[in-house]
Amino acid sequence: MFPIVLAAVSAVAFGTADFSGGKASRHADPVAVTVVSQLLSVPLLLALVLIVPGTPGPLDLAWGLLAGVAGAAGVVLLYKALAGGMMAVVAPITAITAAVVPIVAGLVTAHSPGAVALTGAGLAVVAIALVSLGEGGATGRVSGRLIGMALGAGLLFGVFFALLGQADEDAGMWPVAAVRVSSIAFGLALAVRTGVRLRLPPQVLRWAAAAGLLDSAANALFLAAAGRGHLSVVAAIAALYPASTVLLALAVDRERLRPVQLAGLGFAAGALVLASI
Repeated sequence: MFPIVLAAVSAVAFGTADFSGGKASRHADPVAVTVVSQLLSVPLLLALVLIVPGTPGPLDLAWGLLAGVAGAAGVVLLYKALAGGMMAVVAPITAITAAVVPIVAGLVTAHSPGAVALTGAGLAVVAIALVSLGEGGATGRVSGRLIGMALGAGLLFGVFFALLGQADEDAGMWPVAAVRVSSIAFGLALAVRTGVRLRLPPQVLRWAAAAGLLDSAANALFLAAAGRGHLSVVAAIAALYPASTVLLALAVDRERLRPVQLAGLGFAAGALVLASI
């Protein structure tokens, strides 16, 4: 049960981080928001490494470094896709893809967690689709480029979950530190190549700081969950992050929660119960 709780809390943190990053990206370049938010999270990462010490092997650090590149690229693509509009289409495509990749990886690399738990994981995927459906039009109104970015972001997030989940529990929080090292390096290289300035206005900086801190906390929680539970189930629960994004949009941006989204939150609760059995 404990890994499921950790994964659920990580989902809340991931969703809140995405909401914060999305708010910042409305007024600044997504690449700048990504890089600055991750730089601001470094003190938290240092504290996590000290609080949860470990003995990482070279392979643990390698998983973290690879996951960091995938995660950073996914965040940039997601912010760009959201900036293009139609979150009702972008969010479910990204989230469902992110959930399916580690589920498949977990089934390939480990033993099956059981039919009931897998049913919970499948229910989580359904919940992801439902809670991500906001107001908007049909898929046909979205360009192929936008759909491609959403699919790319979801694939990269799924790869991130699958790679970070391979790190050993004895490595402590060092794999998460490795994630941030490579993601910052990737972001800085992308900023230099595209000529993006990293200076953000104060009001944007606050949202970026929240996004970076919450994202790092979510990474740490997911790593702890993956080290104690089955990757297929843990990743599916962590991928429920759109639920918290929807609730924040309801509370902060005064968006209306549709009946289908309420149903999705119900499916999410069922998924948490089944996955913990």
